[in-house]
Amino acid sequence: MFSNFAKNIAASDMNNRQLFLQHVAQTSDAPLALEIVKAEGMYMWDVNGKRYLDLIAGISVCNVGHCHPAVVKAIQDQAQQYMHLLVYGEFVQSPQVTFASLLTQHLPENLDCVYFTNSGAEAVEGAMKLAKRYTGRMEIAAFNRSYHGSTQGALSILGDEYWRNAYRPLLPGILHLEYNNFDSLNAITDKTAAVIAESVQGEGGVIVPQREWIYALREKCTATGTLLILDEIQCGLGRNGTLWAFEQLGITPDILLLGKALGGGMPLGAFIASHDIMWTLTNNPVLGHITTFGGHPVNCAAGLAGFQALLDEQLVKEVKIKEQIFLQHLKHPAIKAVRSLGLMIAVEFESFAVNKKAIDYCIDKGVLTDWFLFAPECMRIAPPLTITPEEIKWACSVICEGLDKL
Repeated sequence: MFSNFAKNIAASDMNNRQLFLQHVAQTSDAPLALEIVKAEGMYMWDVNGKRYLDLIAGISVCNVGHCHPAVVKAIQDQAQQYMHLLVYGEFVQSPQVTFASLLTQHLPENLDCVYFTNSGAEAVEGAMKLAKRYTGRMEIAAFNRSYHGSTQGALSILGDEYWRNAYRPLLPGILHLEYNNFDSLNAITDKTAAVIAESVQGEGGVIVPQREWIYALREKCTATGTLLILDEIQCGLGRNGTLWAFEQLGITPDILLLGKALGGGMPLGAFIASHDIMWTLTNNPVLGHITTFGGHPVNCAAGLAGFQALLDEQLVKEVKIKEQIFLQHLKHPAIKAVRSLGLMIAVEFESFAVNKKAIDYCIDKGVLTDWFLFAPECMRIAPPLTITPEEIKWACSVICEGLDKL
């Protein structure tokens, strides 16, 4: 049945591709341009009926797989009740309330107030404003090779000059420190409103902080009255083998950033802090941070269903086991190193050229993978947490096959 459907629309494939390139704003001069017509679980299908095993989950979005039945049903049910009603924060909307309440039940006591946004980048923007408002300070510190989004404020703290340079002037008062470097912490002072750090650096190629260093960062922030913001937009919601990556680091942030997987496949982000800190956005000025569509009821219903599925199906418990299966089967002379924390894996090669050839081979054979912005020599592996051991072994065999042909 699906093959007939694919045949019926395959004739329009070339026309759609041309329209895509002409009328949809492009982010590069060489998009993948796969035309996907169906996605379910671990797989996507193109117009010709070709199936792809998804090893990147929409860049860590589809933690519970594509089109999880509970998420789809929640979307359908909520869309029949109501969609947009009024700008965020004025009406009591049960999908927002229920989801926020469930999230805070699984977070430390000081993270008890959720501000929903449309995306991770908007969560970053909101957290930066919140830190400035709460502390009365202007300076914000971030880290080199960090990624926090592409909006103007998020870009200002993004940790790579190649992406920043074309859009200057950016926000003033931004410090860029070295991740895992103790000397860098000396730059944090009583003038610093916040330090924002990824719990695990994603686009840097899966860089895990040293435990002693992250302790020292937490202590420095506490000593100087600086808010510590941990960005778990890419690594949160079970991807590293615990619900939140900071659980493995042994520290608690003052503000937590979520996105990507938060919406169960729908656009949703959040910045989370204590009620005391968050309350400062309500006055002087009133409406200190506002959004029209942030926390959209359909998106919150989807996110709630996805988060509940993550808990009910106990997907996080299997992450470390699946990580080890990947590590056992990613063995090849062309692989220089493999860095991982749970199902967030970077496979390092000699160069981007080698990586690109391996990626292209994998896609040709029906395995979708990718590279990292600040570590283009590394292959990205971040599949839905629902991936099976058999699928892991097959994916690794395809990768190694491709490396044999270099």
